Amino acid sequence: MIAKIEGKLIKLDTDCCLVQVGAVGYEVMLPGYCVNALSGRVGSDVTLCTMEYYEGTPGGGNMIPRMVGFLSTAERDFFTKYISVKGMGIKKGLKSLSMPIATIAAAIENGDDKTLMALPAIGGRMAQQIVAELKGKLKSFAAGAEPSRQAAGFKPFQIEALEILIAWGEKRAEAIDLVEMACRKHPDINSAEALVPLVYRLKQGVEV
Repeated sequence: MIAKIEGKLIKLDTDCCLVQVGAVGYEVMLPGYCVNALSGRVGSDVTLCTMEYYEGTPGGGNMIPRMVGFLSTAERDFFTKYISVKGMGIKKGLKSLSMPIATIAAAIENGDDKTLMALPAIGGRMAQQIVAELKGKLKSFAAGAEPSRQAAGFKPFQIEALEILIAWGEKRAEAIDLVEMACRKHPDINSAEALVPLVYRLKQGVEV
């Protein structure tokens, strides 16, 4: 199994990337938070901790090898536990990881269904299932989460914008304040794509 690849990031899509290693280009599937973290790094050297699996029906003669990438071995280890939840699976697991791993692990450890339900493809029943199966098993992964203010009452697009801001280097408490301010000033905003640029305009004093 290929456990790590190092090479040049030559393409980045919404759910995967292409890494050039010598004469070979590897397509690597990525969770959302990794795509955000790698944004702007096309053309640069990257290191991804990877795992492999086969997609398809055993015995059907059409098994396709896939590679999944993470920013660290700890994140890969978290994913292995995360997809062990009944009804999760690799594709659903990847789609749902739009927030940093520490944030998700902390939500699970705290039994925070609302934060989990804000993840793509995670409904109320699945959020409860995740907590029931994993609570108490993820303390080491939650250690990096900030014990600061929570985004209580945030809508999914606001949480998505918040996690983009955090991935781009903003502190969580400050990012929450900026998102709240932007939405108060512009209550018609309803997407992360519109909210994030507005937040930066407010921070720079362009919007008042």
